[in-house]
Amino acid sequence: MTMNYCTNKSLLLFAGLMAMGLSACKDNDPDVSGQGNVEDAEYVGKTVGNFSADEWYPGGKLGTTDNVTAGCYEDETPAVEDNEKLELAFKLGEAVFERNFTDNTAPFKGLGPAYLRSSCIDCHPGYGHGKRQTSYPSTYGNGYLLAVYHPKSEGSNDGAYISEVTGMPQTLSNAPFLPPIDGSQIKIEWKHVTAMESGLPMKFPDGETYDLIFPEVTIPESAFNTDPKPTNYAVRLESTIGVIGTGLIDAIPQDSIIAQYKKEAAVGVELNPSFWDKGANDMAASAWYKFTVPGTDSKGQPVEKMLKRFTYALTRASLQDGPGANAVWNITNVSRSDRPYLYTTNAWAKAMSENENVLKQIMADPTSPYYGDGSRDSVKAMVYNLLRPGTNQFDNPWHKFQAEMSDDQFYNFMVWHRGLSIPRARDLNDADVQRGKELFMSMGCAHCHRPQWTTGDDNYWSPNNISLRPLPKYPHQKIYPYSDFVQHKLCMKNDIHGSWCRTTPLWGRGLSLANTGAEDRLHDCRARNEIEAIMWHGYSKNSQAYFAAAKFYKLSKKDRDCVVKFLRAI
Repeated sequence: MTMNYCTNKSLLLFAGLMAMGLSACKDNDPDVSGQGNVEDAEYVGKTVGNFSADEWYPGGKLGTTDNVTAGCYEDETPAVEDNEKLELAFKLGEAVFERNFTDNTAPFKGLGPAYLRSSCIDCHPGYGHGKRQTSYPSTYGNGYLLAVYHPKSEGSNDGAYISEVTGMPQTLSNAPFLPPIDGSQIKIEWKHVTAMESGLPMKFPDGETYDLIFPEVTIPESAFNTDPKPTNYAVRLESTIGVIGTGLIDAIPQDSIIAQYKKEAAVGVELNPSFWDKGANDMAASAWYKFTVPGTDSKGQPVEKMLKRFTYALTRASLQDGPGANAVWNITNVSRSDRPYLYTTNAWAKAMSENENVLKQIMADPTSPYYGDGSRDSVKAMVYNLLRPGTNQFDNPWHKFQAEMSDDQFYNFMVWHRGLSIPRARDLNDADVQRGKELFMSMGCAHCHRPQWTTGDDNYWSPNNISLRPLPKYPHQKIYPYSDFVQHKLCMKNDIHGSWCRTTPLWGRGLSLANTGAEDRLHDCRARNEIEAIMWHGYSKNSQAYFAAAKFYKLSKKDRDCVVKFLRAI
C-alpha cells in the first residue's frame, strides 16, 4: 500500500517548504528527469507562455494529483479522496492489484490452473508501462503478452490468432499441469536497424546518431503443451501500458470520439476499415463492443454496446468490461460471478487429460478435484471436462465451482482502477518546454496525439454484479491525454500484430523513470527513450507519421532537446 500524498497535505506542504528553503543551493535549469522544479510552485495553475492555466492539470481538477515524485502513479484522484467510502474501496482495490494470487490461500485464492502472471503489478511495474526484456522470465516488470498468429503470407505481421492457446497465451500453470507454452523455450533476440527503409540517415544533420532496435521472437513447436500442436505460426510482442488516468478516458463521450473519426476521414486520413466504414462515412459495425455480460449505466439504464477505445488493438469499450476487468480474470485465471469459467483451450485440456505424468499424480491424490473415482478413465474425464473452456463452470455437471473473486473484491478493484490519477504537469513555465510544445504542434504530431478532450456526464457502464454501486466520476473535465484514440500505422520493422495501433496517450510518461525504473516506449518497448520513439515513426515512408518524424529529424540539437523536455513535462 502506498502513501496518499493528496490526503497527507501537511507532509506535502512541509516538503514544499523544505524544497523552497534549499532552492538557493540549486541552479534554475529544468530537471529533465521529468519530476519538475521547485520553481514551478509560483506558476502552477497559471497561464504561462503558450500553456493555458488548466494544462497544469492534465486530468482536470477531479483527476489530477499534485504529487510529481516517485510513487505518484499510485495516487487516487481528488474524486476518490473526497469520498470516504470510495477511498476505503480504493485502498482495498489496490491490494487486489498488488497482491499475488495463489491456488490455496484466501482472500486471494483461485490462481490457475493455467495463467500468465500471479499478480497485476508484475505486468505493470510501478503502475506503469512494462519493461523491455531480453528473455521471457515470469518476473516483476515483464509486461509482455505474446501475439501468436497464423501469418497471412510469409513474413506478414497480420493474421488470425492460433486456436491451440488462449489469445493471451499462458506460460505458467499449477501442479500437476504443464503450461500451455513452456516460457523457458521462448527466445527474444534484439536486433539493430542498419538502415531506415524511408531513407532517413541514422545520423542527424548535426552529427548526433541514434540507434533503433527491434525484437525477433521465436517459439519452437516443442514449447507447446497442447494437442494438437500449432503449425505455421509467427509471434509478435505487445507490452502492457500504464494504468494511470484510465477512468478519465472512460469518461470521454463516445460521440466525441466518433467526431474525431469523422474529422480525420474528412481530411483523407487512412483509417482501419474494421472501425471506419468509408462508404457510409460512419463507424463500422465492428467498432462497437458488445458487452460480454449484462450491465447498466450509472443511472440503471441497460446498455448493450459501446464504441471501442481501449487497448492497442481497440478491443474494449468500457473500463468496467475492459483491460483491467478482463485482465484480472484472464491473466490470473481467477473466476468471478460475471466470468464463471476458465480461460483455457480445448487443445490444452486434451493434452493434459492424456499426459501420463499428470494422470499419475492426480490418481495418487484423493483430495484432488480431478480425482473422480480414482481410476485412470475417471481422472482423464475429470481433467478434460474441468479444464475445457467456453462453458459456465458453475453449472458444469462434473463439478460445482465457487466464484474465486467476490463481487466486493471486484467492485473495490474497479474503484481503484477508475480512481487512478494523472500527475500534474511540470516545468510549463520553462522557455524550452514552451518551445517544445510549439514544435510539437507545428510538426503535426498533434494530428494523432490530440492534446485536449472534455469529458461528458460520465454515466459510466458497469456489469450487473456491481451495477449501481458508485464509482469515481469525472464529469465535464478538460483533460490532456495527448491521443486521438484512433488507430494508425507506423510501418515499423517487425511491426505490431495487425499493423494498426491505437495512439498511445502521452500524459504522465515523463515520470516513468521515477515510478517504474525504466523509460521504454512503444508497443513492445523497442524505444529506450523519446528520440528513438519519434524516429521509429519515420522508419518507413508508408508510416502515417513519417512527415512529422522527418521534420523532427531536421531540427537542431537544441530544438530536439526542447521537444523531449516538452514530452517529459506533460
